[in-house]
Amino acid sequence: MTMARRRWRSTWRSTWRSTLMLLTLALVLLLLGACGGDGQIAPRVAPTRAPCAATSARACPARLLVFSKTAEYRHPSIPAAQAAIRQMVAEHAWTADFTEDASVFTDERLAHYDAVIFLLTTGDVLNADQQGAFERYIRAGGGFVGVHSASDTEYGWAWYGGLVGAHNNPRQKHSGVTQGTIVVADHTHPSTRMLPDRWTRVDEWYNFATNPRPHVHVLLTLDETTYHGGTMGADHPIAWYRAYDGGRAWFTALGHTPESYSEPLFRVHLWGGIAYAAGRA
Repeated sequence: MTMARRRWRSTWRSTWRSTLMLLTLALVLLLLGACGGDGQIAPRVAPTRAPCAATSARACPARLLVFSKTAEYRHPSIPAAQAAIRQMVAEHAWTADFTEDASVFTDERLAHYDAVIFLLTTGDVLNADQQGAFERYIRAGGGFVGVHSASDTEYGWAWYGGLVGAHNNPRQKHSGVTQGTIVVADHTHPSTRMLPDRWTRVDEWYNFATNPRPHVHVLLTLDETTYHGGTMGADHPIAWYRAYDGGRAWFTALGHTPESYSEPLFRVHLWGGIAYAAGRA
């Protein structure tokens, strides 16, 4: 073997060893970064969304996820509710995705939405991984809207119980569909500022296992003297909002009947809650 060939082989081996060492070092650093630098696997963090700087909902269109999966009772009003939200979204130049597929509850997919609407859901609708992704979404600043039977959903998930504010009373969940009168407790919120002081309408009126007032900002209460079937007495909250675990939550127990979604006042009430949850109020 010539002297030149020996030098070439020696140089090649040295370069190969250096490259291998660099690749090994890079792999170690990558693994340390994934473990948070202390040998522990870092918890998954939902991607954050940049806030909109505009001052109006129309100037800053939002994207909504409308989720209507049911594991127990299924409301016949779901199609009417979806149609109403589609129309309102189009009127405000927003976008919305409608689904009953719980597999969309991942960190990556939820990060695309400004608010998630639980529209007439019932029962256990998310598995443990999907619940974890939704918790991280809210902690990253996401918004939640619960409509009617969102409070009849996920009784065994304590974190969700705090998000929605209260679960239904399992012994006597509601009245029948009947006329009752709502009292507006706060006219300053976008979901209530257009409502009369006393709002009489037909719906199915929910009773709750606990009074959410200590933990939420109550917007509407029910006057139980105006209908039969109430169990909460003089203080019967029926719609509220709150900041929760880094995000925003708004809930209304109204909206059982298909006719609700054609009522102008109810539609404005619902849209005000959606705008609040999406950060556009």
